[in-house]
Amino acid sequence: MDKITVMIVDKQAFFRVGVRQALSQQPDFTILECDPNDDPIGIIETDCPHVLLLDIDFPCLSGLELGRRILRRYPSIRLIMLSPNLDNGELFEVIKTGAVAYLNKNTTAEELNSTIRQSCRGEYPINDSLLARPKVAEHVLRQFQDIVSMGKTMETITAPLTHRETQILNYIADGNSNKQIARILEISEQTIKNHVSSILRKLNANDRAHAAVLAIRHGWISAEEKP
Repeated sequence: MDKITVMIVDKQAFFRVGVRQALSQQPDFTILECDPNDDPIGIIETDCPHVLLLDIDFPCLSGLELGRRILRRYPSIRLIMLSPNLDNGELFEVIKTGAVAYLNKNTTAEELNSTIRQSCRGEYPINDSLLARPKVAEHVLRQFQDIVSMGKTMETITAPLTHRETQILNYIADGNSNKQIARILEISEQTIKNHVSSILRKLNANDRAHAAVLAIRHGWISAEEKP
């Protein structure tokens, strides 16, 4: 896209101004501000932002709940949740909203800019946040069996996953590399790569981390399936 419209929704006016000033250095960014009390959904309807920077902590309506409402209504928006203190429990809840990223509000302008651009390329920086926290990944695996948060079901997949592909996805979700999975399953690393390519094609995933997160979100894999 030639221009990226970024909308900041935060209860603190000085924070919105600071983010606007930081991002305004990017010539291809158009920056919008919104107080959470000023009907963010209505403003989104009018201005159609590509990326939404959303404060997680509102006085009344939870930022998580607002994020869920927005994505149900406007699923193409790239939602980036901002939090003053990152923690595993909050990350778990952020993943369920369908957000593409989860950042500390003290992040640098460079990291915020990079995350926005990654999101607009269709990437999911939140995948790295999940896979870097094994305890959260395990929690997600055990809790997401009946949750469909992205509007995708098994019927939309081009072909069902085989038992071996499901097995490999479990190991990917646990943070294992292709080499480690090959050693665990006692098969060649090239065979693992072939399976991963098939998984990405079937799930329409951008990369192995995205495939794992999709599978976790929809309950296609579970902790109990590991051999």
